[in-house]
Amino acid sequence: MSQPAHLPYSGIATFARAPIVEPGGDWRAGVGVLGIPFDIALGFRPGARYAPRALREASLRYVPPFTDLSGRTRLEGVTFADAGDVVLPSLEPELARERMTAAARHLRERCRVPVFLGGDHSVSFPLLRAFADVPDLHVVQLDAHLDFTDERNGTRFSNSSPFRRAVEALPNLVHITTVGLRGLRFDPEAVRAARERGHTLIPMSEVEADLSRVQAALPSGKNVYLSVDADALDPAVLPGTSSPEPDGLTYAQAMALIRAVARRNTVVGLDLVELAPNLDPSGRSALIGARLILETLCEVFHD
Repeated sequence: MSQPAHLPYSGIATFARAPIVEPGGDWRAGVGVLGIPFDIALGFRPGARYAPRALREASLRYVPPFTDLSGRTRLEGVTFADAGDVVLPSLEPELARERMTAAARHLRERCRVPVFLGGDHSVSFPLLRAFADVPDLHVVQLDAHLDFTDERNGTRFSNSSPFRRAVEALPNLVHITTVGLRGLRFDPEAVRAARERGHTLIPMSEVEADLSRVQAALPSGKNVYLSVDADALDPAVLPGTSSPEPDGLTYAQAMALIRAVARRNTVVGLDLVELAPNLDPSGRSALIGARLILETLCEVFHD
């Protein structure tokens, strides 16, 4: 007789009830999950350090496999493993980045699709260093902000700079497509540098005007690392983020973009960053974040 399933509010909170593993242990899975509880590189409201735990708790609402209204079953047979959180020093950011990279490498060696639960957006740089061996690597970034600033307030490793550092460190990172850009505050030098390098910058106004045209502009046939900043979504949908910007993506728009990326490319890794659960007492933001990750995996492992 099978054991009864836990309800979402009971049991140990691992991501989607995956078994707990050590990042460098003897395990293999279709999906490996790693938490990055780091937010000391923020320029505004903190709280992203709490996101890995909140996303795990929220994911208990969405434990695969799933059956939709049409009767289609998704993520059936896909194995998950939760490698816990990277153990990070409180005030040694360079050591923290080294540990993130090492843990991400361990995860990559043991799963088909690594999923990283941030953390502020600065963590995408050390995570991407773990993909230095992936040929012709493309990043697709859903974000209100460009995050390509060279320096902010004397630091080159803030959450405004992860992709600037990544293109400097990784010769294999050939292109970045950023979708959902909007707001009053842009660094002109960063915009100029990104365009000079040939990056694709797609403002939210273009998504609203013609979503299908934006989908067509996304990479095809590439190895893609997908980085989703919580503030890409409209704050009416997901309010729990450090630097919200109005007039963002709806959930449906975000998934339409992700679906196009996943169906046309090989997704080699995924991060969700800048979720600050302490800024949303309703818990809705963590639920939306967990749902987005799992629905993204449905597209990655689509039949």
